[in-house]
Amino acid sequence: MIRYAKPTSVDEALALLGEGAWRILAGGTDFYPAQGSKPFRDNVLDINGLAALRGMAETDDHFVIGARTTWTDIIRHSLPPAFDALKQAAREVGSAQIQNVASVAGNLCNASPAADGVPALLVLDAEVELRSVAATRHLPLQDFILGNRRTALLTGEMVTAIRVPKHAAQGTSAFVKLGARRYLVISIAMVAARLVVENDIVMEAAVAAGSCSVVARRLAGVEAALRGLPASEALANAVLAAPMDELSPIADVRGSAEYRLDAVREIVARAVLQACEPVNDHEVAAA
Repeated sequence: MIRYAKPTSVDEALALLGEGAWRILAGGTDFYPAQGSKPFRDNVLDINGLAALRGMAETDDHFVIGARTTWTDIIRHSLPPAFDALKQAAREVGSAQIQNVASVAGNLCNASPAADGVPALLVLDAEVELRSVAATRHLPLQDFILGNRRTALLTGEMVTAIRVPKHAAQGTSAFVKLGARRYLVISIAMVAARLVVENDIVMEAAVAAGSCSVVARRLAGVEAALRGLPASEALANAVLAAPMDELSPIADVRGSAEYRLDAVREIVARAVLQACEPVNDHEVAAA
């Protein structure tokens, strides 16, 4: 017999997860399309009643994003410029109606190569908080998403938060997405870039690309090529010459592998240059 439960506390949810297998329902924007017209065959754990998992907090060491925090919440929350890429990515998650209910953690757990939120969180060195009845553990985001629709989530666990260390929440950032149209589109390629610039020199660089490999990847060769350069148009030339060995795009209805490799290099350059010209929080929220 299929069970449905809507717990009112995290402890209650974890206790239920410890009893058996459940499909977790959060915003539902991926859950219901994936279900389609098929009959339910899994127990459904609806976590939409867990107010403790929605919102953002700040500790001494981290910015903490609750698992049920929506993309609209991200857009509206006042955050340092390093989060501008995440806010810009939030604007690309479906329509405004979807952004109002879709959760940040759901975007990660769905584990699509084209998940808009992943590159922006990767450049923030984000980690995923996983809780069960027995323990709490933290995994770097790059270790949490294992492949297309595959994560490191264990039986009995649920994502309760995404944590961004404050040492990585420095500098300015930007997000660039390439799609077949402006809105409501799955990306052909997307890039997030975060730069720390001091005295017009790039001291730190974090760059990640999505939709160009089985999981979104940090581009170590690009990051190394940018460090130490003047924060100028010369950064684009460095990107165009840098290795991107982490990428292995597929060909599909949205674009060929060759096109993706050419396109992603161009949008990396654009993201890097945009990160050098930060906008204020109000502009990002209103974009």
